[in-house]
Amino acid sequence: MSPLLRSGRRRRAGAAARATGPLAAYYAVPEPPADTPAGDLRLLAIDVESTGLDPAVDRLLSVGFVPVDGDAVVLAGARHLVVRPEEDGGGDGGGDGGGDGGGVGQSAVFHGLTDDVVAAGVPSAEAVEETLAACAGRVLLAHWARLEVGLLSRACERHFGAPFVPPVVDTLVLARRLSGRGEDETRHGELRLWSARARYGLPRYAAHEALTDALACAELYLAQVAELAAGREVRLKHLRA
Repeated sequence: MSPLLRSGRRRRAGAAARATGPLAAYYAVPEPPADTPAGDLRLLAIDVESTGLDPAVDRLLSVGFVPVDGDAVVLAGARHLVVRPEEDGGGDGGGDGGGDGGGVGQSAVFHGLTDDVVAAGVPSAEAVEETLAACAGRVLLAHWARLEVGLLSRACERHFGAPFVPPVVDTLVLARRLSGRGEDETRHGELRLWSARARYGLPRYAAHEALTDALACAELYLAQVAELAAGREVRLKHLRA
């Protein structure tokens, strides 16, 4: 086992020991074994919209997710949850539009989620609880997963007492691997979700809607696995970020 994987397991065990409520229930379901073949793997493709790109200060505005079972995208399990700001103005926020009590700010230009739209959403704890239930026993799948994991983890710490430490497959990491380039060698924007999809001739959807982007990530993942599987069996340990 790699040192990075051992460190991740220690972090997960520590978080599980402190977690309460829905997060404790999430940790009670074992994660898929590292040797699970891609064809048997259960994932949850997740995308979030937020007030910015820094999980430490920006606020979660919506979550979209769709299950992926093996090589099938399970549309019946798809959900889109708009997140209402915390009424007490609490949270860890700061910056322009950051924090749980702040407004959407200039980020509405990108995702279209205005203050009125998010005010009609569900409470943060409810959105995170539903997301955790859908993710239990699955691998989190995202494109640049740092944002999704960071925002959900911060919300879990606030509501359920511990961070969110899921197993992760990141399609951005896979795109870099398949292109033969590291992070320092990749030009700005070259491996964004829509650019990475172009490699496989996948259609371009309207961007910055959480459920649409989650579906686009799921489709990209299936194309990447098909490329990786040429001549060998792909297992979770080959895919994990």
